[in-house]
Order: sequence, then structure tokens, then C-alpha cells
Amino acid sequence: MINWSHKKYEDLSRDELYKILRLRQEVFIIEQKCNYLDADNHDIISTHLIAYQDDKIIAYMRVVPAGTIYSNISFGRILVKKEYRNLGLGKELLKRGLDLFSPDTILVMSAQVYLVKFYEYFGFNIIGEEYLEDEILHIKMIRNGKNSS
Repeated sequence: MINWSHKKYEDLSRDELYKILRLRQEVFIIEQKCNYLDADNHDIISTHLIAYQDDKIIAYMRVVPAGTIYSNISFGRILVKKEYRNLGLGKELLKRGLDLFSPDTILVMSAQVYLVKFYEYFGFNIIGEEYLEDEILHIKMIRNGKNSS
């Protein structure tokens, strides 16, 4: 059974924070072979959406407040642990993230280009041109609320 929670930074236990940071390193640094500073100080002011199976974190995303990275609320560090992919967890994760907000809330993200179609399914649209972020092609995407789907 999968259990979901969303917590502010101050509500995370030390063990949860450690597991989150470790999983993000596994996916974004080791698996994607991308050296970058993951601990960017945005975690401290963010909400963390977490999926657990037993005592393992298997899916995760960070919700960053408006005015931090972008002028609007942003989604980031979105991941599903490798052995749990292709089971629908990514869709469930995004759906639960969107459910945290009213349908007219504007949401922004810097998406890896290969995931554009996935995010478009949830009403996100491309803004601008592709760019390199930490040596990986990204593109800015926005969900303009209830009229974007």
C-alpha cells in the first residue's frame, strides 16, 4: 500500500529529510549523471509531497512558493524511484500536487524536455525555448489554471 503525505520542511523528520535528499541524489545526480548542487536552500521554504511504500520513499516532488524561483508557485525535483516507474505513480504524484491548489492557480516548472508530453497531459504549456540547466535540456512550462487544459 502506498501512503501519501505533504509536509512543510519543519515538519519533516531528520530521517525523512535524509531519505528525500538521498533519493534525489540517486535520480538526478547518479542516474542522470548530472553534477549539481541539489541542496539549494529552497527546500527550507517548500512543501514536500511524498509517497511511501513501507518505510521507503518511492515518489517525491517539491512545491516552491511564489516569488522564490518564479513569480508563481513552482513544482520541481519531481521523481519516481527507478524500480517503481511505469506503474502510474508519476501521474498520481502530479495529480496530488495539483490537488493542493485551486483549479485557477498558476503553476510553473522547469521541465526536462523528454517529459513535455507528460506535463502537457496535466495542462502545462511550453513557454519559450529549450535551454540547458545543469547540462540537461529543459523548457519552462506553465499551467494557467482552469483554462489551460
